Amino acid sequence: MAHRIVNIDALEFVSRPKGYAAPANTKQKFDARVAQVASVIGAKKLGYNVTEIPPGAAAFPFHSHLVNEEMFFVLDGSGEVRFADARLPLRKGDIVACPPGDQSTAHQIINTGNAPLRFLAVSTLIDPEICEYPDSQKFSVSEKQRNADGTSDGFRHVGRLRDKADYWEGE
Repeated sequence: MAHRIVNIDALEFVSRPKGYAAPANTKQKFDARVAQVASVIGAKKLGYNVTEIPPGAAAFPFHSHLVNEEMFFVLDGSGEVRFADARLPLRKGDIVACPPGDQSTAHQIINTGNAPLRFLAVSTLIDPEICEYPDSQKFSVSEKQRNADGTSDGFRHVGRLRDKADYWEGE
């Protein structure tokens, strides 16, 4: 059984898991290290991690969740959060709410400072999940089977909104 308490100093930061690590050609734009918390403390219905973004990078592409809600608490550093057309400053102590919705709830955290930006991320763990990526006109559909070590397996498909198939095609 996992302990219910962990100190942030005891967390192990690693590059993002397979499937979420940015390709080498986007490394300067997207980069982050993540420390799993939920699996360490035995959480069941919420996901927790601490994410660290180096200066000049974003952790993930601009996206919205149609199912899950996220909350971020800035622990160290500074940057900005992008919401739709707005870019708002972030600093230590800020709390950010990212409710589920459509492209109007899209968000992205970017480190615009000179030191690592570190935040606690909390999210609901409702499956299946659908995400939209307004900048690239993509979407993803996933259903994760969560492993005890914080990794996940399961179905994940990323596609473009313009690539539509008729419901009866191929039947």
